[in-house]
Amino acid sequence: MSDYKTNRNFMKSDFAESVHDISDQANKVPYPPLQKPLPEGEVVLIDLPEPNADLMHKPGFHRLLLERQSRRKFTKESLSLDELSYLLWSTQGVIVKLGQGYASRRPVPSGGARHAFETYLVINRVEDLEPGIYRYLPFSHRLYFQELAQNLPALLTEANLGQKFVGNAAAVFAWSCIPYRAEWRYMGHSHKNLLLDAGHVCQNLYLAVEALGLGTCAIGAYDQAAMDAMLELDGEDEYVIYLAPVGKV
Repeated sequence: MSDYKTNRNFMKSDFAESVHDISDQANKVPYPPLQKPLPEGEVVLIDLPEPNADLMHKPGFHRLLLERQSRRKFTKESLSLDELSYLLWSTQGVIVKLGQGYASRRPVPSGGARHAFETYLVINRVEDLEPGIYRYLPFSHRLYFQELAQNLPALLTEANLGQKFVGNAAAVFAWSCIPYRAEWRYMGHSHKNLLLDAGHVCQNLYLAVEALGLGTCAIGAYDQAAMDAMLELDGEDEYVIYLAPVGKV
């Protein structure tokens, strides 16, 4: 029961108790970048098509809300690059950069516009893309090809505690969190907000997927170490916080 009490308290707002604490922002520490830098040397970048609302099968918002559901059965069909592009833009695309990169406005809300997430894609079946691991670059709307990977369906299934539908998806969205982007401004208050923000991102994916006639299912039960290792994350300053497989239905 003590763990329950700790977790319940974590869900509550404690801003009032530390209103006089000084953040790195207040101390004029330079703000952290809102997009991970690319590795040095030659890299492979893939231009994505412009987001195209004409792809929508269900444009009516009320209909989307009525029909939105978690879907765990996917066909063997591939996603198109146009579909993937629209899903990426809907969840983390940049509408406008604020200041000199201090913040950005996106299709999803984020506390203080900090947008502390990176979007990784584990690709099984997307037209014009090799199976492998990619990272979305929201400020240029491109993909960075991180690495080829063998046996992705089996690896994904194992890393998601035997949930085979994850491994069978055409693509898996894996959102990582870089907590310092929010801690820079909100210090210890950041972490509750980060979890709320992750929910905003995944809900946008649900609605965009439904509009395109595709399927998804949010995943909170996964092997943290295995997913972090798959995406080459250190597990401390960046780690997976949420996943969602996407496929044709």
